Amino acid sequence: MGTFRERFVSFINNRWLVFVAAMWIQSWAGIGYLFGSISPVIKSSLNYNQRQVARLGVAKDLGDSVGFLAGGLCEVLPMWGALLFGALQNFIGFGWVWLIVTGRAPALPLWAMCILIFVGNNGETYFNTAALVSCVQNFPKSRGPVVGILKGFAGLSGAILTQIYTLIHSPDHASLIFMVAVGPAMVVIALMFIVRPVGGHRQVQPSDGSSFTRIYSICLLLATYLMGVMLVEDLVDLSHTVMIMFTIILFVLLIIPIVIPVSLSFCLEPRDPAEEALLPQSEKPEPGKSKQEVNEVILSEVEDETPKDVDLLPASERQKRIAQLQTKLFQAAAEGAVRVKRRRGPRRGEDFTLMQALIKADFWLIFFSLVLGSGSGLTVIDNLGQMSQSLGYDNTHIFVSMISIWNFLGRIGGGYFSEIIVRDHAYPRPVAMAAAQFVMSIGHLVFAIGWPGAMYIGTLLIGLGYGAHWAIVPAAASELFGLKKFGALYNFLTLASPAGSLVFSGIIASSIYDHEAEKQHQPHLHLQNGGSIFAGMLRVDESEPLKCEGSICFFLTSMIMSGFCLIAVLLSLILVHRTKIVYSNLYGKSSTSRLQILK
Repeated sequence: MGTFRERFVSFINNRWLVFVAAMWIQSWAGIGYLFGSISPVIKSSLNYNQRQVARLGVAKDLGDSVGFLAGGLCEVLPMWGALLFGALQNFIGFGWVWLIVTGRAPALPLWAMCILIFVGNNGETYFNTAALVSCVQNFPKSRGPVVGILKGFAGLSGAILTQIYTLIHSPDHASLIFMVAVGPAMVVIALMFIVRPVGGHRQVQPSDGSSFTRIYSICLLLATYLMGVMLVEDLVDLSHTVMIMFTIILFVLLIIPIVIPVSLSFCLEPRDPAEEALLPQSEKPEPGKSKQEVNEVILSEVEDETPKDVDLLPASERQKRIAQLQTKLFQAAAEGAVRVKRRRGPRRGEDFTLMQALIKADFWLIFFSLVLGSGSGLTVIDNLGQMSQSLGYDNTHIFVSMISIWNFLGRIGGGYFSEIIVRDHAYPRPVAMAAAQFVMSIGHLVFAIGWPGAMYIGTLLIGLGYGAHWAIVPAAASELFGLKKFGALYNFLTLASPAGSLVFSGIIASSIYDHEAEKQHQPHLHLQNGGSIFAGMLRVDESEPLKCEGSICFFLTSMIMSGFCLIAVLLSLILVHRTKIVYSNLYGKSSTSRLQILK
């Protein structure tokens, strides 16, 4: 019984359990990606025009990105406190919107609706921050894959929630808003005590590589399954029973990753005592002691600098090799301590505060590249319902699900391939961001041309490129500016998306759309009013918002965004040029490169 109790405690504190729980939370965290599905019902229920809907979209984007409070709470409160706060925000914000749309609460002015959308979607920042901060600290040597998978599930949540919505089987689309208000809050409250840092650098196993391979395989299987189910449901009239079966299989695929922490905790033999001696011991109850923090850093550096073949050596030999490297690191740190203290600020690759990062050109290159690249992608996501309707598609949900799936694969692929770039070639990770932005520029051109099938190809390219941003940028920021204040740095960078969306969607796209819609309805107004000079001042039906039809509705907007994506490519390549030496020092082939930096 004692052995089972020890294994259960090991299971609760296993970093893979934290990772899997974070994946489940992220599966419900991308509620903002459903805005393209819920905006039409809000627009029709409250008689908004496209410009008003665009303002709601900007409020949603700000709520999704303004995470300063989330970053601060994750540093001050335990992770469960931050997650609970986010769940309450999500429930109150979208719950109130649902009451208004269904007529159960009095209508509010547009500015108040923007506040509700902001509050509801701002809960997502707590989910993202808690999941990323916990897992990046638990997997410091696998930042790219961890960030890519977690952000990937956030992107895929649009398709997951759309499929779960089929269980409700309600003709009233406002029930989707109800699910967005209740579902994420329930899941987060159930898992909030699991997602936390657990000293993951002490839990390194030779099987970690195969565990990530299994996670990647499940991710690809999940994306393929959702794509297949989505196409079948769109092409074939299925019964509600079949829909339920499809959703049950989805839940099974989401639960499967729990096998990894279960097998590591209950099926494998305990770690060899000689190997346990290599791990840092917490002899004192106060984890905040400076001496212990130094030991933690040095021992973490030992793991980073240990050659891969050392893990394959016998425990006794491995202990000797690591002890030698540890001694060198202690000596190098001691010799360089005085010089480190004399420096006015940290160098790239070390720990920065937010204020220290804000005076660095590299930080602003990342930010403005995100404004142009990610902001243009978010504009497409927010206007996907109107874009598909303008091209003659009635079912907008299929494109919301498709861009969610491509967004997911873009994040998974962005994390995977950018990790190969830095690990195998010691080349700057932002080069992968430049490639993603070039793909997005082509996607915007496809939308502008508006050929048959443009929605399918455009969502593919935009989804992949946009998703890759959110696997590459957080990992690159942690490499260039450190992990100590990662929550604050990450939440500042996320402001780039709504900043771009504010210009692209709130000003450019909505203004052009309404202008083209008015041009298309002018001939009808002229005939109805007998060519009166007052025709331009009249409307057919003030309660009916004008709709634009044809590729012209978003042609100019898409061309502008394509050009901005090419500018983003240039900014990313400048960042690549500036950070080559940093990545060479961080990931160079020589295992003594960091020792040389310390000296």
